[in-house]
Amino acid sequence: MVKKAKDISYYEAVGRRKQSVARVRLYLVKKSAEVSVGKLKIKAGEIFINGKSVAETSFKTHKKMFLSFPLTLTKNENRFAVSILVSGGGTTGQLDAMVHGIARALLTVDNDTYRPLLKANGLLTRDPRKKETRKVGTGGKARRMKQSPKR
Repeated sequence: MVKKAKDISYYEAVGRRKQSVARVRLYLVKKSAEVSVGKLKIKAGEIFINGKSVAETSFKTHKKMFLSFPLTLTKNENRFAVSILVSGGGTTGQLDAMVHGIARALLTVDNDTYRPLLKANGLLTRDPRKKETRKVGTGGKARRMKQSPKR
């Protein structure tokens, strides 16, 4: 029996950093068409984060460029419509989680071609650094020692 080709409308991946988790979907869109994601209509080349366009977010320009860096690196800026749901952490952790998710989603598109490019730029490595948990008897900090009496 002949296998049918998969009819994939999007590629999905999860990116993480610190406490942040980003679920990324790359929708295949033709140049003049739009994709409906919930109540949104996304064109090719647009990135939406939690229902808002990147232009509406408070990210500075260098952070916006870093967000689209995996797409630029693999020459896919205008091929996909990107939808991201991100939660937890602060802005830096969320940004790194989104970039990690986009890079992982691109691997599901074409692993053999994109993996060396993304790996060389460190976009596939999950940064394991997290906030250290506070210890009992340290005065509310992780490593701070309580002041000892002079005598």
